Order: sequence, then structure tokens, then C-alpha cells
Amino acid sequence: MGSVIIGTGSYLPEVVKRNSEFESQPFYTNEFVLLKNDNQTIIKKFEAITGIEERRYASPTQNTSDLAAIAARKAIENSAIDPETLDLLIVAHNYGDISGDSRQPDTVPSLANRVKHALGIANPGCIAFDVLFGCPGWVLAITQTDAFFKAGMAKRALVIGAETLSRILDPFDRDSMIFSDGAGAVVMEHQPGTDGGFLHSHTASHSLEELNYLQMGSSYNRDYAPGTKMIKMNGRKVYEYALKHVPLAIKECIDKAGVTITSIKKIFIHQANEKMDEAILQALYKLYNLTPPPDIMPMSIHYLGNSSVATVPTLLDLVQKGTYPEHALSTGDLVIFASVGAGMNMNAVCYKWI
Repeated sequence: MGSVIIGTGSYLPEVVKRNSEFESQPFYTNEFVLLKNDNQTIIKKFEAITGIEERRYASPTQNTSDLAAIAARKAIENSAIDPETLDLLIVAHNYGDISGDSRQPDTVPSLANRVKHALGIANPGCIAFDVLFGCPGWVLAITQTDAFFKAGMAKRALVIGAETLSRILDPFDRDSMIFSDGAGAVVMEHQPGTDGGFLHSHTASHSLEELNYLQMGSSYNRDYAPGTKMIKMNGRKVYEYALKHVPLAIKECIDKAGVTITSIKKIFIHQANEKMDEAILQALYKLYNLTPPPDIMPMSIHYLGNSSVATVPTLLDLVQKGTYPEHALSTGDLVIFASVGAGMNMNAVCYKWI
């Protein structure tokens, strides 16, 4: 205990991309064959599986670090701290800044340094660094922050998850409809003796046969952007991996934290796929021979899509701001943060709200 969240913030890009806008987009298989089904059928099936009806894209003038800085300012304002008192500034992402149509990731200087610059933080004792851990990057970053606090190396941190997946997707791959842009942030503080904060965490990487379930590859349209790599996903393998490992990770957090599954008030799961998240939830409660209670798992994927590392902190901020009245958090509530993604990596945190 003692590693607590004292402020949240998020940024939802203004460009809304609805499913109907994909109706005229040709889609190909991974064998470069044009899909025969009409797009309305493809989109209808996609929506039934993922739950996604629309998503947000960054404007052409915005970069990942820009989104991160906006969310960061909101979290700092919400926490009412002086940003010069921050000891850590961590940005979780996967592709850096990708300007315009270049599709070339730009990660030097780090996004964390760019955000620190944008915020005007002069304090050299505020250490800025990035985390690349697939979609679970933000959950890993708050776990790292907890470790810094416990080691006596920091007292206050700004932890951001930001991504512009719209810049690295293949428009000819139907899976591209999953991805979106966004940013979420929290301010964390070490408060020894506080009856709240981190209780337990679990992190794991499986990188043998699981290595390329998510990877970079060429477009499914041979004539599109030759030599350029874009995000590719083996959806079935990702689903199977998540369903096998994430419920067990959450159970370990709950059990080792010394709390009960029935005392958990909210479960914040990475917004990757509605059916996958629902299956994870069912599998978790099945481990305890229980069924999930209603309103245990807030969801934003229907209108925000999958913004990778940004989904969990964004969802947390939306709940905190009252976007979903049925999901309000109160002092003493036990919550779970969990995510899964490229690596394959996955993690979970059991946390007591203050």
C-alpha cells in the first residue's frame, strides 16, 4: 500500500471514424486475395465480435506526444500538484511519433522527454523515460512506479499511455478497423501508511511460439506502400492467449492481495475486443465457481475502439469524471487493472481506491 493515484486525465481525439465509413474500402486476406463478402456483411460481423461502432483518430497536425501532453495537463490539474515536484514522467506507447504519411516511428528524443518539454518542466530531477511493452505498457508503467516508490527513489510520478495506431495500420486489412488513437494519464504519489493504493501486481511475458501473434508486416494489398511495415494481428491466437492467461493473472493478484473476488468493485480491462473481455471476465469468475456481477466491467470500446496503452487510463478517467454513472468509484473500493498485448505480454494490478 501507499502507492496511490491522486489525479487522472485523458484526451479523446476529435476525428470520429464510424464503421459506415469503411463500406467502400477494399479488404484483402493475408494471402493478398480480395475478400468476396460485401463490406456491409464484413462490418456487421466485425461489430458483432468487437463491439466497436466507431473510433477516434488524431488530427493530421497531432502526434502521439501531443495527445500525451494534453492528457498529462488534465491529470496534473486534477491532482492539483506543481509539475516541478514530479520525480518521474513515464510515457507508455509502442510506435513513437509518426508524422503525417511518413509511417516512420520517431522515438528520439523519447516521448517522455517531449512531454516534459511540452509541459515546461525544468526540474532535472524529474526523470523522463518511455515504456514499450505492447498494449499492457501503461499497466506495467504504474507497476514500475510502485517499485520506484517502494525503493525510495521517487515520491511523485506522472504516468501516461498514448498511441496513434491510425498512423501504422493497413487500410486493406479488416483488422485495421479495431485500432484507434488516444491518451490517458494519472498522477501517482507515495503516501506511506495510507490505507489504499497498490496491493499486488502480476506481470508475465511469453515469447516463444507467442512472439508473432502481433507483429509488423506488409500491406495485404501488394501495390500499397511497398517496403512499409504496418501492424498485423493473429486475432484468434491473441484471443486464445488472453483467455488462457489473463484470468489467472487477475486471480493471482486477488489471492495474493489477501482479498476476495466478491469484494472487487470494478475491473478495468484493456479495451481490445468486447467478446474477448467478456470471455476473460467469465473465465475469471469461473475460477471461483461464481458468475460475474452486473456493472463490474466498464467498457469504452464501442465508441473509442482500441487505442492500445491508452485504453485503461482513459477508461479510468472517464469513470472518474462521471461519464458512466453506474461505474462510480468510492473510497475503499477494490479495483483491478489488467491488459494483454504484443510480446506476448500481460499483466494485472489489484488496487484499493482512496
